[in-house]
Amino acid sequence: MKHYLIGLAALLTQFVAVAQNKKQPNIILLFSDDAGYADFGFHGSKVMITPNLDKLAKEGVTFTEGYVSDPTCGPSRAGLLTGKYQQRFGFEENNVPGYMSKNSAQLGDEMGVPVEEKFMGDYMKKLGYSTAYFGKWHVGGADKYHPLRRGFDEFYGFRGGARSYFPYKKDPQEHLNKLERNYVGFKEHAGYLTDKLGEDAVDFIERNKKNPFFALVAFNAVHTPMDATNADLAKFPTLEGKRKTVAAMTLALDRACGKIMDKLKELGLDDNTIIVFTNDNGGPSDKNASVNTPLSGSKSNHLEGGIRVPFLMKWPKKIKKSTQFNQPVSTLDLIPTFYAAGGGDVADLKDLDGVNILPYAKGKVDASPHEKLFWKKDVRAALRKGDWKLLRFPDRPAELYNIKEDIAEHNNLATKYPEKVKEMYKDIFEWESTLERPRWLLKRKFENYDIDRMDIYR
Repeated sequence: MKHYLIGLAALLTQFVAVAQNKKQPNIILLFSDDAGYADFGFHGSKVMITPNLDKLAKEGVTFTEGYVSDPTCGPSRAGLLTGKYQQRFGFEENNVPGYMSKNSAQLGDEMGVPVEEKFMGDYMKKLGYSTAYFGKWHVGGADKYHPLRRGFDEFYGFRGGARSYFPYKKDPQEHLNKLERNYVGFKEHAGYLTDKLGEDAVDFIERNKKNPFFALVAFNAVHTPMDATNADLAKFPTLEGKRKTVAAMTLALDRACGKIMDKLKELGLDDNTIIVFTNDNGGPSDKNASVNTPLSGSKSNHLEGGIRVPFLMKWPKKIKKSTQFNQPVSTLDLIPTFYAAGGGDVADLKDLDGVNILPYAKGKVDASPHEKLFWKKDVRAALRKGDWKLLRFPDRPAELYNIKEDIAEHNNLATKYPEKVKEMYKDIFEWESTLERPRWLLKRKFENYDIDRMDIYR
């Protein structure tokens, strides 16, 4: 009898666990690279062909004031994956090849998010999710920083920051850009990489359809190099040069996202899946001819065009269709949002800078999720506080804008509201006092002399 009761209890426990798993939504984060704010149909583009992402916008909420934590690839990803301002653990500069320490040793692979920081995959695995990462990593090339050691069960992508969309015939000059399956399973793909990443995400979904899963699909589209297929290029006969190529690359991005969304519908998983689409930073109009209008600025600066990004969220029957939320949100918010959606208690998340934005997405709260949002690189910094935004520069006076009234940041109000400038300067100083020193810094050149600031502080 005792053994029977023990067995019955075990079966009941298993039944409860299965029931709980079925209630947990699947979560997919679609993450593009260097896309222009205006280069999507749902943001008004008449040039780009993005029917799948346009449909996603119609089926959920569009966050019109979505921000990243940095206007460049690596730091932005570090903030996304940890839910913390990346300056708090010294990840302030992009981790790119060629950095050196003060003793002239190559840094290379050693530039990464400290191993003691928890990642998005860690949080989702804690809730029982199967986790996978596809595409561009760019937050540490050494084995200790590998996705499989940061909470992800599967990895298919590359550890570096930019690679060919077509298969390499020989090893690339930067070894971190080799295509890798799981750990050191280096093998080039066939075809076009954007399509391949979508196909592998679909395969992961099929294999995990009976269990809650979390997939982060970090497309390298539409980052350089400017690679597109002839078939996609042919869809834009009136365009030329980089603009033609980025349009073709965007089409492929949309197609891959569509394959993932179609598979969810085919498997009957759509109603129980959260899909988020966003981008890592503003588009670099010089390198890939992206368009950020009506925003000023571009990738690498703190104007809205560098830090404001497309931001969509869909959760059928939970989030109303074709809605907008017009207050600032951040990619820092995605960890607490996903954790809450997966059944976790947000109160258990310690020391994060993001907040759960589900109540805002569902229309239950109209207020702003954030009183303040900060950005910083070296001496340059920015603060969004309510409707006000302050830009601090190393070589000229600060600029002040009312973002609600002046989205393009054309009307500098610093001289009109000097007290507001002082107040926001103080806010930045207080925030900076909580940060770590940068782990590496870029070598800057000024006129006839160099300022070498490439020391590692740990």
